[in-house]
Amino acid sequence: MRTEDKLPATEERRPDPARPRMTRTRFWLLGTTLAVYAATVIGVLTTSWLVKLDWQVMLFRPYKQWPEFHTFLDYFVVMGQRGPTAVAVAAWLGWCCHRQRTLRPLLALGTSLLLLNATVGAVKIGFGRLGPHYATTVGSNEMWGTGDIFPSGHTANAVVTWGILAYLATTPVARRVASLIAAGFAFGVGMTTVYLGTHWLSDVVLGWAAGVLVLLALPWLEPAMARAEVLLLTLWHRLRARRAPAPVPSGRPVAGTPLATPRTARDDELPARETVAVVRPGTATGRSPDGRPLHPVRQHTVRSERTPVTPVGSRRPPHADRVPRATAPFGPSGASRGRTATGG
Repeated sequence: MRTEDKLPATEERRPDPARPRMTRTRFWLLGTTLAVYAATVIGVLTTSWLVKLDWQVMLFRPYKQWPEFHTFLDYFVVMGQRGPTAVAVAAWLGWCCHRQRTLRPLLALGTSLLLLNATVGAVKIGFGRLGPHYATTVGSNEMWGTGDIFPSGHTANAVVTWGILAYLATTPVARRVASLIAAGFAFGVGMTTVYLGTHWLSDVVLGWAAGVLVLLALPWLEPAMARAEVLLLTLWHRLRARRAPAPVPSGRPVAGTPLATPRTARDDELPARETVAVVRPGTATGRSPDGRPLHPVRQHTVRSERTPVTPVGSRRPPHADRVPRATAPFGPSGASRGRTATGG
């Protein structure tokens, strides 16, 4: 029997966290978005009714119909600009990374923005569509020129930047609220670009579809983001280990600190006595309290018990007219020193 056959049914059905799960809702949402994306591109390339609608809206000139909203919408369109929105969302996700002890929120934001730039940027350059303010022929699709507005980058960026908050939400309630906020910002930014006359209506529709496709593709990139997180954390720990100071051994003095000087005993302090090992009779060596062997203690005699040493003979060289110092009496003067009694 193989090992797989021995596993219980609950373990066999457990989903792999590294492999994204394609639910029915996600499947239908992905299929619908791809269909809208393809239909928009085909409708613009074939100069269908979609292009006629673009021209009708442009010739209507909404910014002249409602000029009182112009100032407010000039500031509101910044909610779809990549720089400010990316900084604001990255600051919030950075705090989430610190609280959750993971780099996944920032990695998800960076991955989605890179994917958005690669896909939307390539389509913009490939089609080269001119904007409403630079249109040359009424009723044409203005394709294959020097423009870069198809699809709308502001709209796609609003979908991805604010939609990533809904993607990273941890509870169903927070996910629904964040999805509604992201949808409101994306819809508002897209229609604001149409109001200001910087984009065709079809540009905005394709921008919505492009942003949703980027968010739907993120689950397939989760394993790559997990590997990138492990790699970044490993590099960070190695960098911190290199910058950390080397440990100093306890037996050596630390550089820059003066050597310790022995402390002198005070007048009222008794000197410390060293413990001496006791050698029992019949043993050759003793041991200190810490277990180290010591040499045998030799028996020292008291000074009073020592045998007096008497010098034998004189240290001076022998001479014919000299007598031993013990038998030569000293006279009253030093002239008779060293003379014999019979020698006068």
